[in-house]
Amino acid sequence: MIVAEVVRSGFVESTHHGIVAMTKGTSFGDVESPFFPRSSNKPLQTVGLLTSGLVPREEADLALMSGSHDGESFHVERVRAILDAAGLGVEALRCPADLPLGETPRNAWLRGGGEAEPILMNCSGKHAGMLATCVVNGWALDSYLEIDHPLQKALGDAVSRLAGEPIAALGVDGCGAPIFAISPLGLARAFLRLVEAEPGTPERRVADAMRAHPSLVAGTGTEDTVLMTAMPGLLAKKGADGVSAAALPGVGAVALKISDGSSRARMPVLLSALSRLGLETPALPELIFGGGRPVGEIRAVW
Repeated sequence: MIVAEVVRSGFVESTHHGIVAMTKGTSFGDVESPFFPRSSNKPLQTVGLLTSGLVPREEADLALMSGSHDGESFHVERVRAILDAAGLGVEALRCPADLPLGETPRNAWLRGGGEAEPILMNCSGKHAGMLATCVVNGWALDSYLEIDHPLQKALGDAVSRLAGEPIAALGVDGCGAPIFAISPLGLARAFLRLVEAEPGTPERRVADAMRAHPSLVAGTGTEDTVLMTAMPGLLAKKGADGVSAAALPGVGAVALKISDGSSRARMPVLLSALSRLGLETPALPELIFGGGRPVGEIRAVW
């Protein structure tokens, strides 16, 4: 089902199919079949870290563990500090070596002669949190990414509990960690549970940390950071392959998947879903350029 169209010079050039799950109002498409939420699962997994005994250095670390950071210097320094506090070095990370996700920090890193490193990978905050949790429990470090590791079993349990449904499938995410398949509606339910949980609970601590430190969730000028800054109280987390989820307490939650995995239609569709929940959304147009000037846009049509 078409959720967005790309308009160039007044002509519809392309379309994107997708699904939009909403906890309030009318959902769009098949919202009950499982999919991989990719990095939108991270806040749910961070809840699992806390319920497994993780004691963060400070609450802001939970935002980084739940995020997909851009590799800015303050992101990298915080990952290193999390590992330091656990008595670990960067060599403990099992995420792949990568360059900073953000264009500006990536270019700066390359100009300085830097090369790809695991700590620069956008999931290194999550991995640092996983390792710190293993240290607390005395669990094996080298195998923390294996699906039968006690850590991953605990994280799968947390995802299932928050989504209100069993894990439908297991996979390997881009960072090498297990990824748990749930339905889009289950993801939306989980996000709403995070923001509406009682203060001080693991769920609410994760939601509060992300909303208080949106720059640690993503980075300067990126989707989630901009959206949570512009809409106080909103929890938002995008995922690879055209996934996004957001929730506001007392209002509702939404989870979406762009079928072809494109990220360009993600924000217009998410903003349109939030507006259907009755929220006033910021103007964040996805523009189409020609000759260096805007000649069109990507717009939601579901």
